[in-house]
Amino acid sequence: MNATPRPTCATATISLVFGILCWFALPFIGAVIAVVTGHMARSEIRRARGALDGDGLAVGGLVLGYLHLVVAALALLAILLFFGGMVGFLAFVAAMVSHHG
Repeated sequence: MNATPRPTCATATISLVFGILCWFALPFIGAVIAVVTGHMARSEIRRARGALDGDGLAVGGLVLGYLHLVVAALALLAILLFFGGMVGFLAFVAAMVSHHG
């Protein structure tokens, strides 16, 4: 019953580390690295046919990376809509003032 533990895929560990770092230290680039290495790790683990461990780490990195990219895209959209609305409102006010003044 002496089972040797399977080695953990290093790429999966890198994916999880960058998935965590993208939320604290490396905002956009960390998320991209987490997603790319997460897909690479899952592919590597599948090709190893049970000889490598770490699929959960890779999935964790993928989830954190993709989630960060979605949140960043939504924040950018909100900023653009807010400032676009402000510009439109100011143009409307300027037109009203010049029309009545």
